[in-house]
Amino acid sequence: MINPAFIPDDFFKALAPSDIFGADGPFEVDLGCGDGGFLLQMAAHYPERRFLGIERLLGRVRGVCSRAAVRGLDNVKVFRVESRYFLEWMMQPGCISRLHYLCPDPWPKERHHKNRLVQEDFLPVLHRSLSDGGEFLFKTDHEGYFLWVLDHVARSGLFSRASWDEDEFFYPRTDFQLQWEAMGKPIYRARFIKLQKV
Repeated sequence: MINPAFIPDDFFKALAPSDIFGADGPFEVDLGCGDGGFLLQMAAHYPERRFLGIERLLGRVRGVCSRAAVRGLDNVKVFRVESRYFLEWMMQPGCISRLHYLCPDPWPKERHHKNRLVQEDFLPVLHRSLSDGGEFLFKTDHEGYFLWVLDHVARSGLFSRASWDEDEFFYPRTDFQLQWEAMGKPIYRARFIKLQKV
């Protein structure tokens, strides 16, 4: 049976997609993949792409791995690690074609804003991780965090914002998005493209 769990031999070595999947090719990362609903649907729809789910909670990691194995998805791996550490220290530059950051904890209280992943010093890390023309896709139900991300990305000068119509391409809703939409909450989304540094 397929084993989707990824455990590196060395947590201090920068990885290439081939170190994870045994081959290179389109490589996408789902930061904070949760219960894996989005990740597994994407992997099933795009068998030519390789998908890595990043999740720090062990129970969730085990659940996603189990479902991926049952479905026979050999283009999915799940890695239990902190998102910032993974991007900053464990990925070789220019490897990720698309990074998905969907429905994260918005840390709504002002004193907790420092816990948000998207910060001024995070965006150069993200930029370095993406391939040329790579994409950063973000969704949230929290308007404050959405505006925070738009502001930080704009001030970084490292990305351009691209169009993202609802049916422009296959992009399944996460479990949290489905819950929020059932409650009548709006969903905010933004798609950013990596710019070349001048």
